[in-house]
Amino acid sequence: MKYMMSWTIKPDFYKGAVERFLSTGAPLPEGMTSIGRWHGPGSTCGWLLVEGTIEAAYEHASEWGDLLEMQVTPDVEDAEAGAIAAKLHG
Repeated sequence: MKYMMSWTIKPDFYKGAVERFLSTGAPLPEGMTSIGRWHGPGSTCGWLLVEGTIEAAYEHASEWGDLLEMQVTPDVEDAEAGAIAAKLHG
């Protein structure tokens, strides 16, 4: 399953978040693959699109929970969403 993980650095934790990111590269846990990661220029926000298990998504969010507010949203692609929509409204 794909998940969009969006984050905002908690107030007063910008320096710590940047230092951890630069020193570790923010590796993903086993069972998760990165599709892409983006940072909002001049902001404390970013997005990470991953594929893997909900357990791995939870683990990654928890690893950063002391520095970031993170939201995890399961995502379905157009074909899957279209098939569900057709079933319900077709």
